Amino acid sequence: MTTALVTGGAGFIGGNFVRAAIADGWTIVNLDALTYAGNPDTLAGLDASQRHHFVHGDIGDAELVTRLLAEHRPQAIINFAAESHVDRSIDGPAAFVQTNVVGTLNLLEKARDYWRELPEEQRAGFRFLHVSTDEVYGSLGDTGHFTETTPYAPNSPYSASKAASDHLVRAFHHTYGLPVLTTNCSNNYGPYQFPEKLIPLIIARALAGEALPVYGDGSNVRDWLYVQDHCDAIRAVLQGGRVGEVYNVGGDAERRNIDVVRTICALLDERRPRADGQPRASQITFVTDRPGHDRRYAIDSSKLQNELGWRPQVDFDSGLARTVDWYLEHQDWVGRVLDGSYRMERLGRQSSS
Repeated sequence: MTTALVTGGAGFIGGNFVRAAIADGWTIVNLDALTYAGNPDTLAGLDASQRHHFVHGDIGDAELVTRLLAEHRPQAIINFAAESHVDRSIDGPAAFVQTNVVGTLNLLEKARDYWRELPEEQRAGFRFLHVSTDEVYGSLGDTGHFTETTPYAPNSPYSASKAASDHLVRAFHHTYGLPVLTTNCSNNYGPYQFPEKLIPLIIARALAGEALPVYGDGSNVRDWLYVQDHCDAIRAVLQGGRVGEVYNVGGDAERRNIDVVRTICALLDERRPRADGQPRASQITFVTDRPGHDRRYAIDSSKLQNELGWRPQVDFDSGLARTVDWYLEHQDWVGRVLDGSYRMERLGRQSSS
């Protein structure tokens, strides 16, 4: 792999992927619409690289996507571009359908047209990798894990839009032969995550001395995956995955939300104690649960591990400590991504009344 078109490459996961790929010698054409969660600061330091070509634009812009493919001739398209926050999808689902469904459809159509015109040898090596989520599978009970054959049962506008895009990717393979790959990952955490997601939100609010909002009773369970491990998995699938297949990516690190929040509080108490000496866990406040809040997610990534030899390298405790340290060291980054449109609030609850 030498050149790839990465969509959503100024976001959290996409930005981490772009930085790692360029460090390893790839050339990246980075297409991002720079919506609220797309942040040029995530790409700081890449401006001078001759192998990073940033393009401010939308995956739904057919003319732009066609031009980028013709100019740069990538061997792969990696689609991170998505509206991705469940809370925001509850308050405004239309934007999620527009980007995640309509935008992905446009990207698939342009990829298909480009792929069809490649010389035979290049056509055989081309890949379209679609990055998706475990949320398309719905909610688990106290036992069991999501596998690649788990029936789809999305419970939020966000997960429904991602499920639709997954189905479109599958359909383009079976209908047109487009060589696609899909990854469905568990909750990511790590550097450069927009501070509306749980872990960076709690860090930011704890440092600000504000209440730490936890939905419901805090017993919702998520499987956590360090973002660099996810990026490594994507590269493994891109380079060795079987065309047309789906690969689940999980961290094998199930935690209740309340336990994650308490661990963050303890880490901050060690590193940045409150002036009054009180534990930050005293700031925890339970708030009205969001509508349709899935109870538990857990990923079975044995297919990826057995076929491609990938395994998560960062355990949750060390990864969370690393993440807290990164945010403490990059408060300037946090300050620049927070603006008047977002005040570290829990979104998505207004629809429950």
